[in-house]
Amino acid sequence: MWAVSTSGLTRRFGAQVAVDSIDLCVPRGSVYGFLGPNGSGKTTTIRMLLGLIAADSGSIELLGRSMPGNGRHVLPLVGALIEGPAFHPYLSGLQNLRRLDDSDATADPASSRARIDDALSRVGLTAAAGKKYRNYSLGMKQRLGLAAALLQPRELLVLDEPTNGLDPQGTREVRKLVRDLATDGTTVLVSSHLLSEIEQIATHVGMMSAGRLVKQGTLDEVLADGAPQLHITTPDGSLAQEILGRLGLPVLAEQHDHDLLTVRNGDLPVEEVARALIDGGVRLRGLSLDRPALEDLFVSITGEGFDVVD
Repeated sequence: MWAVSTSGLTRRFGAQVAVDSIDLCVPRGSVYGFLGPNGSGKTTTIRMLLGLIAADSGSIELLGRSMPGNGRHVLPLVGALIEGPAFHPYLSGLQNLRRLDDSDATADPASSRARIDDALSRVGLTAAAGKKYRNYSLGMKQRLGLAAALLQPRELLVLDEPTNGLDPQGTREVRKLVRDLATDGTTVLVSSHLLSEIEQIATHVGMMSAGRLVKQGTLDEVLADGAPQLHITTPDGSLAQEILGRLGLPVLAEQHDHDLLTVRNGDLPVEEVARALIDGGVRLRGLSLDRPALEDLFVSITGEGFDVVD
């Protein structure tokens, strides 16, 4: 059922608890947004999942097998881009991928060129394949790291801040790539502090704050926990507030210059609110229902913004 699962996973660095007893559940075939500001414990968690650092306590399973004991069997099925790519600066992008593929004991040499060409094409680096890595921009380096993770068919792809350094077009291409991979059956775990980006592609999310997993579930489940807001446009502000108060909907904000009221809506259907306002004599010019964005919800849960640094 789970591509990734942990129980009580903990890691300390001296007196600091970087990851505090988290229970991750990443369903197979999902796009799991692993969210939180820099320094919240995301990268440390990923490094433990892949056996790059040891956990102090807790357990890890990848693709149904315990880690790190089964790493030799599991890791060939996992592609990863962690903390930015590292390649030989004096080699071209193509040459770097060839070296990586040649060093992979599980790779078929007969299909090497075709797989490398396909990986370069998927990340938009075909034209720059012959360019030396040291002359790549930050965004191009990120793309090459993604290409390296895609050299072999993967059941699980783990991407740590994959859009770092990418321009808007590159970011859109990465979003499309992630969607395509998920459509093909690959589970994708994407770590990011850009919640607005993840909101566009994720099926499931987990929110990290100060080393703890504070929220986890499907994207719809998590967003449903945010209190929706009604935005009401009317010249009859005082009358509208009186009626809304009787409905148990206190006004959160008022903009007199735009005749706009904002209220937190509960379970009351929007059409009932509209009917009550109109029946009460309120001239209703507009009414819209908005749920908070993922980042707004994170801030409301944790009280934490995204200016935390490592």
